[in-house]
Amino acid sequence: MREVIIYPGEDNYWVAECPSLPGCISQGKTKEKAIENIKEAIKLYIELLNEDGLKVPDENFETLIVAV
Repeated sequence: MREVIIYPGEDNYWVAECPSLPGCISQGKTKEKAIENIKEAIKLYIELLNEDGLKVPDENFETLIVAV
C-alpha cells in the first residue's frame, strides 16, 4: 500500500504522485484515469528496483492538511 497525492494540473489533467517513490509521477484526463496510471507506475517502479537489486523504499504514512 502506498500513499498517493492527486491534484489538478495546469493542463486540465490530474496529476498523481507517490511521495515515497521519488520521481514516481503520472497523470490522467480524469481522477480515475490518473489513479489507474499511478497504480501501474508504482508497480513498474517497484519491479524495476527489484530487478536491479535495489531496496524498495518503505512507506511512511503521515498526512496533514493545513488550512491557511
